[in-house]
Amino acid sequence: MEEVIYFNELYDLYGMLLTDKQREYFENYYFNNLSLGEMADSYGVSRNAIHKQLKITTDKLQYYEDNLKLKEKNEKLSKLVEEISDEKIKNAILELI
Repeated sequence: MEEVIYFNELYDLYGMLLTDKQREYFENYYFNNLSLGEMADSYGVSRNAIHKQLKITTDKLQYYEDNLKLKEKNEKLSKLVEEISDEKIKNAILELI
């Protein structure tokens, strides 16, 4: 379950960098909860082909995070913001991140 949440967060950050096909496969598997078999039937390909594309996609999302670190930076910023006592400033910063 944690892996699903993790890749959903990466998708929110980097999804626009994926191809249309990668986005479609990812969304069907992770958001629409379609099984590999359902997707394979729908696309007319093997389950292995779907699995391979999903692996390529998650590897690409991880590559982007390893290099750009947007998720890591957002988490650090959020922790720092929680330490701010002035609610007005805190809310203004939260709107930016």
